[in-house]
Amino acid sequence: MEFSTHTTASLHQTKTAALAVGVYGDGVLTPAADIIDRASEGQLRAVVKAEFSGKAGATLVLRALPGVTAQRVVLVGLGKEDDYAPAVHAAAERAFAAACVQAQAADAVSTLAANKCEGATLRVRARNAAIAAGQATYHYDRTFGKADPAARPKLKKFAVSVARADTAQAQAGLREGGGIANGMDLARTLGNLPGNLCTPAYLADTARSLAAEFKGTLKAEILERKQIEALKMGSFLSVARGSDEAPRFIVLKYTAKESAKAAAKSKAKARAPIVLVGKGITFDSGGISIKPAATMDEMKYDMCGAASVLGTLRAVAEIELAHDVIGLIPACENMPSGRANKPGDVVTSMSGQTIEILNTDAEGRLVLCDALTYAERFKPAAVIDIATLTGACVVALGHVNTGLFSKDDALADALLAAGRDTLDTAWRMPMDDAYQEQLKSNFADIANIGGPPAGSVTAACFLSRFTKAYPWAHLDIAGTAWRGGKDKGATGRPVPLLVQYLLGQAQKA
Repeated sequence: MEFSTHTTASLHQTKTAALAVGVYGDGVLTPAADIIDRASEGQLRAVVKAEFSGKAGATLVLRALPGVTAQRVVLVGLGKEDDYAPAVHAAAERAFAAACVQAQAADAVSTLAANKCEGATLRVRARNAAIAAGQATYHYDRTFGKADPAARPKLKKFAVSVARADTAQAQAGLREGGGIANGMDLARTLGNLPGNLCTPAYLADTARSLAAEFKGTLKAEILERKQIEALKMGSFLSVARGSDEAPRFIVLKYTAKESAKAAAKSKAKARAPIVLVGKGITFDSGGISIKPAATMDEMKYDMCGAASVLGTLRAVAEIELAHDVIGLIPACENMPSGRANKPGDVVTSMSGQTIEILNTDAEGRLVLCDALTYAERFKPAAVIDIATLTGACVVALGHVNTGLFSKDDALADALLAAGRDTLDTAWRMPMDDAYQEQLKSNFADIANIGGPPAGSVTAACFLSRFTKAYPWAHLDIAGTAWRGGKDKGATGRPVPLLVQYLLGQAQKA
């Protein structure tokens, strides 16, 4: 999609298929709405008074408004003016983008980013506008025998209207938002592809393709079975052993350009990378502890952590982030066979810690723990793992918030703030040492499950045993990475949260 800026000076003369103006819930018009109202000689205000409540996220399309060149003026509700917050603005941009797609508009102009919003700069607001447009125009048709061109969204050009003095800020935000949208697009497509196509080898090829596309800043290294064995990743390999698909350990490194780092006061600190670790189980049958048949098809989404890492690295490469980032993806299938893990087996992780496997369906932590140990070699500033790890997290938080686990307050606070800014929210969960008691084993250093109570917490506690060397956070995206039922599909979360966090860290450096 093509993103651009537009100045508000001649808003009523703007040639576009759809023009968004905001209206607060108390009937107060935004400056852009007031311009259109005056151009239409009060018709906009009359419509608002008669039939538009201004409820946050509500939309009303006005066609062929007198004195206005735009084909459609889309009124977008912003809620009460005193309650206007970054999340409300992001939701308003989403509502407008959805209205544009529904109307099959080829181009659109939004004035919503120009509305002042406490807690979000214009750059952030423009970024969220671009993300919203990208999300609304996502369309999957990769595995249809014959794709229907008419079903694809028509929206190709999206502009934000701002004062001339604010153009540079808005352009920067649109560039970042466009990168995030493209990263989400990649993550969603990888998640939506079936498990017979999106294999560990496919994920590895995707990493190679990204390195080729962003040559100079991205570099891919793919470790195969013998190399993984040499690293003594016994926990990861134990999960891969049950499948005919060979495992891959993907290392995708983003190195910021020297010009992008020039402003950093401490070059050594700026070069300490942030490491993202993504669970890459391309299909999870549960193994010997096999899952129920109902909705098992959705276990193709068990690699959404890996997809989010690849999407995030794609975004930071396009944005040219001023901070080094490394993505690590342990990729394999979890299948039942004569070679598969059995309940009661004991395996040795790369760290040397032994693990008693009480449930083979708790495999995500078995592949992640070796990747978390591998991350130590980079002497990272922080490590964040992303995984569709536990059904217990869905029970606790549903499909609204990602579960966030960390004992590092600064890291947790930064991730929570990034989620709020992008409407990709997370909720911090407890990690008290008392929960570690549930992971005791009579036959190994640690058990891979701690029983039904606090299942998402004990899963995070398991991972924490392998993260002593650096600041660490765990994102459980089991409830947010995809939607089920008739609206089944990957969401692209938490790519916005991760990129926003990385942008914040780059600014601090």
